[in-house]
Amino acid sequence: MLLQRLALRAAVACALLLVPAHARAWEGIASTYGREIFRINPGGRTANGEHFKPMGRTAAIWDVPFNTWLRVTHLATGRSIVVRVNDRGPHKRLGRLIDLSTGACRALRACGLARVRVEIVAPGRHVADAR
Repeated sequence: MLLQRLALRAAVACALLLVPAHARAWEGIASTYGREIFRINPGGRTANGEHFKPMGRTAAIWDVPFNTWLRVTHLATGRSIVVRVNDRGPHKRLGRLIDLSTGACRALRACGLARVRVEIVAPGRHVADAR
């Protein structure tokens, strides 16, 4: 069963990376999440098991595999950053596309709610601001 799940995740990741670039971009609302994760989850772990760092450049999104690098562009300002997916969220009923860690929101200058464009960054490509 575990191998089947891993194979399915690998297939989804490959399918996402093979789609044309214009089909790998979404627009929607981004929200901020930070230290409140420690109230929900006392261990402070993200969905992929690593320790959550509020000031890191990470994100939570449902439809993209873990450790995928995404370029998030604030549509009002044109400012963009690169974040790594390490968590799942936001809850579907909120109608939001992505949750950005506090550090990512500060770098984007879009804390709270913001209209954004999210694109998958091509694998193997050097991304200077992906730290």
